[in-house]
Amino acid sequence: MADSTSGEGSMPGPRSVSHRQVSSCDASLRVAWLVYRGNPHSGGQGVYTRYLARELTSMGHVVDVLSGQPYPVLDDGVRLIKVASLDLFRSDDPWHIPRLHELRGRKYPAIDALEFAHMCTSGFPEPLTFSLRARRYLQQNRTDYDLVHDNQCFGYGVAGMQRDGWAVAATLHHPITVDRDLEMADAKAHGAGLKRRFSLNRWYGFLGMQIKVARSIPRIVTVSESSKRDIVDQMGVPAEALHVVPVGVDHQRFRPLAHVTRAPHRVMTTASADVPLKGLRPLLEAIAKVRTERPVELLIIGKKREGSILPALLDRLGLNDIVTFVSAVSDERIVELYNEATVAVVPSLYEGFSLPAIEAMACGTPLVTTLGGALPEVVGSDGTAALTVAPGDAEQLAQAIGRVLDSPELQARLSAGGRARVLNRFTWRVSAEGTLEQWRLLLEDRERDAHDRARGANRVGV
Repeated sequence: MADSTSGEGSMPGPRSVSHRQVSSCDASLRVAWLVYRGNPHSGGQGVYTRYLARELTSMGHVVDVLSGQPYPVLDDGVRLIKVASLDLFRSDDPWHIPRLHELRGRKYPAIDALEFAHMCTSGFPEPLTFSLRARRYLQQNRTDYDLVHDNQCFGYGVAGMQRDGWAVAATLHHPITVDRDLEMADAKAHGAGLKRRFSLNRWYGFLGMQIKVARSIPRIVTVSESSKRDIVDQMGVPAEALHVVPVGVDHQRFRPLAHVTRAPHRVMTTASADVPLKGLRPLLEAIAKVRTERPVELLIIGKKREGSILPALLDRLGLNDIVTFVSAVSDERIVELYNEATVAVVPSLYEGFSLPAIEAMACGTPLVTTLGGALPEVVGSDGTAALTVAPGDAEQLAQAIGRVLDSPELQARLSAGGRARVLNRFTWRVSAEGTLEQWRLLLEDRERDAHDRARGANRVGV
């Protein structure tokens, strides 16, 4: 992994490159890629960052990834610039109180104070404070990059980068308004009091900022037509600013393994976040139904969050002996786990895309998904690459899982159909080429605007 070990207190100095008037036709671009929380085990944004940066670098472009903690995994040739936060939500110590020695030598004490204050009032400060620190870094390295690409941060610092003169593009995977609304509905449905609902509203307070900043960015990549519609409807981003570029999968790593034998009763799901959006509750209820008719076991790649309802639900359903959680495993082991499972399930109530779905299909693992969000775009028609069911319907999930477990013929058909669909549609090279096209168009728009302004100034002078 390429890595700049410099923290916020000692930012790396400028590269030895001279300033140039960048043209949209330049063969190579220099890109500052922003991701406020970049580790792949934190969710799909880290996977997206790693593989797009790798593909774009292999195409001859220079990509520096500016990230806060937890830091991303990157491939050779991609430089990591650590834009260190206070790391208040670290996995081993959430709601961390910084010690004095952690604050010594830090470069932006006012931003640190803002970050800590937000946490103390139950807010989530990382999108805001990361963007402010990243803006400071870019102000100190003005000649290093041709453009900035923001991966779903949309902090006020990103708007400031535009005022500083940077060409800024962004990726908006799906509107976080969906996460908020589903979590609020779940809390209300399960008797959460006003204090809990107030805390949730406060936690999602960053959404107002993200909506405002997203509306200001002239060219935004999103990952599906479903996400595009929801972003327009729920965030008010102009439709003409949004451009669909599906994400990909490393199809050479995520592949069928001939030497691995499938466990005949194993169901597998991947949930990077134990939140209502991911549909673990209806999946567990479905597994309880399946168990009444046949042997079954469930492997969940993910971990229970603090305050999760899952332990109580597992107890109530009597599933503790057949449900296993694993987390922080390598890509190689994840590929083996896909190949060991007879069925992979994506039970999400909503997905802007779904990396787990295309990872399972790439591995040739028979797949069951819901019709939530963009999943129909990802898996296609029912019965070709996956069986599809209504979101949140435990009975339909149970029936679909049972059908696959009971039918080797259906397993073979879904396995072949899923792998073929990935190879035809969802590779990282295709995603990188689509993103690059949006960057070129952004730079062309800026060139045209600059030319028009120059012509207008000349007319005034005449």
